[in-house]
Amino acid sequence: MFGKILIANRGEIACRIIRTARQMGIATVAVYSDADRDARHVAEADQAIAIGPAPARQSYLSIPALIAAAKASGAEAIHPGYGFLSENAEFAEACGEAGMVFIGPPAAAIRAMGSKAAAKALMAEAGVPLVPGYHGEDQSEARLAAAAAEIGYPVLIKASAGGGGKGMRIVTGAADFAASLASAKREAAAAFGDDHVLVEKYLERPRHIEIQIFADQFGQCVYLFERDCSIQRRHQKIIEEAPAPGLTPATRAAMGEAAISCARAVGYVGAGTVEFISAGGAFHFMEMNTRLQVEHPVTEMITGLDLVAWQLRIAAGEPLPCTQDQLAIRGHAIEARIYAEDPTRDFLPASGTIRYLAEPQTGPHVRIDSGVRTGDRVGVHYDPMLAKLIVWDHDRGAALARLRSALAAYALVGIRNNLALLRAIAGHPDFAAGAPDTGFIPRHPDLLAAPAAAPTPMVLAAAALHVLARRGAALTAETRASPDPASPWAARDGWRPWGRAAEDVHLRAGDGDHRIAALWQGEDAYRLTLPDGTTMETRGAWDGERLRLTCDGRQETLRVIEAEGTLVVLAEGGEYPLHAIAPDAASADEGAGDGRITAPIPGYVRGVPVAAEARVARGQTLVVMEAMKMEIALTAPFAGRVVEVAAVVGAMAEEGQELMVIAPEG
Repeated sequence: MFGKILIANRGEIACRIIRTARQMGIATVAVYSDADRDARHVAEADQAIAIGPAPARQSYLSIPALIAAAKASGAEAIHPGYGFLSENAEFAEACGEAGMVFIGPPAAAIRAMGSKAAAKALMAEAGVPLVPGYHGEDQSEARLAAAAAEIGYPVLIKASAGGGGKGMRIVTGAADFAASLASAKREAAAAFGDDHVLVEKYLERPRHIEIQIFADQFGQCVYLFERDCSIQRRHQKIIEEAPAPGLTPATRAAMGEAAISCARAVGYVGAGTVEFISAGGAFHFMEMNTRLQVEHPVTEMITGLDLVAWQLRIAAGEPLPCTQDQLAIRGHAIEARIYAEDPTRDFLPASGTIRYLAEPQTGPHVRIDSGVRTGDRVGVHYDPMLAKLIVWDHDRGAALARLRSALAAYALVGIRNNLALLRAIAGHPDFAAGAPDTGFIPRHPDLLAAPAAAPTPMVLAAAALHVLARRGAALTAETRASPDPASPWAARDGWRPWGRAAEDVHLRAGDGDHRIAALWQGEDAYRLTLPDGTTMETRGAWDGERLRLTCDGRQETLRVIEAEGTLVVLAEGGEYPLHAIAPDAASADEGAGDGRITAPIPGYVRGVPVAAEARVARGQTLVVMEAMKMEIALTAPFAGRVVEVAAVVGAMAEEGQELMVIAPEG
């Protein structure tokens, strides 16, 4: 077994590998870019080495930098994790040339399956059913457009290299094909360094089911059952479960044997996943991922195995620890991915600082694979996935109940995230019914538009006490800074001969305004009058952001976190965001529809397809940005004329930065 390994990755997967390596007595070496100097995986590893600037091309995708780090550390093997160089044959070869073991399949297997087009051709020869499509080498727009017409719309353009939904576009008609193809190729090149694509028939309401396989160096291969990965956004999974709901034992066995045939066809060794699309009772080969998958924990939960430990043992030359007939499914597991993104804005990635993080308690039924901590900065250079929540129980119904409970206990403040969406999916009756498909989220727009829960009186009281405490601290500081701080005239505490004046606290939750009158009753105590006239006698005891609140004799512990101008009250298993409106604040025009095109998140400008004075149509692409490995098209809100172009291709744009101005026609 290895004495020391280098992990050529970051975030939660690096932390995950470190955990198993430590249990096996293997020392770990982390690598980090300038942006990750203080990251969690750096702190948890036994050793850490800097490999370059923040952009992945200059750090995590730099083969020379990674090999140099491994040599300097004395590592015997390199684990690539997933993403980045995990499916890069050149990297696997470079590891071997440097005298280190690549913890993954042989370079030849990566090449055979790394190109989706080549893999599909290989599977066609082996008789594995495929989705109708074009997988050829001619990448001209004319040939690809002709293929789409032959296949019949709707079609799916898909990057030939890589995965994770990058470089993928659904095209419903010929008029949209050219723009979608150009966008898919740009995104594929940015994510994988390869802009080759294939075109396939887009199947309506399919299921995405994958088989986990393992092969050793002695020709043995097993499948560790299936995972249903149908709940997706932007063609990327967000909820996975094992086993797949409703899959018959016969279909499971057929898919498992097909997956093993795929592995044997390319002389596979190590962990791999064969992905199938299933519709109308049939299944079709999609691709093989020659690496560990993000969703591998659900397989671990239903088999009781550690797949990272299997990877390490097989890479060290050991045989598979068991045969197919020794493997069995135990219970049901579900995984939910926690992303820094805004589901209400087409899942735009988000950046910022995590001001508060509270995770559910872990144990036999609940597992957290995370790469972040309170205080961490989430930037724009890498994938926005922050953590994974995995639950297990004896059947799907019980596991789903565990998921709902754990999501209710999860709190993440300071950065936009998808927790509300995950809670809505977990609580949706159609999801509870089982057998979801890849169109589940688009078919249920209510998941994205679910109204936030109205703040309870206790929540309003907690927010009001926070505002009053902050206001009081500011007035105290102002009094102490006055020329005569001891003078009663210097105090601005609302004192009157008959007592203190009532203070007004103005809170806004969503579209609702809440004006609360607060009358001081003594130290840390106020009489609050809510908008409906309800009066509450309150007293609060603060311990940082933690508030022990007493309201009319009822006590409750809440947390109030202030992040980027928003108060977030955590109470009763829910999050309640509120804005404190200053007493003298006037309502401001947000400028919607004024023709200013601004960056929705920090990112790089990759394209400006229009010039000053150009006439543009409503919905026409004006600026193309790249952030967190995702391409974002900014479009015209109305038809008009380009007045000013401030965007510069290749330049970094901050959130809210003006990129272009257009004026309406006439």
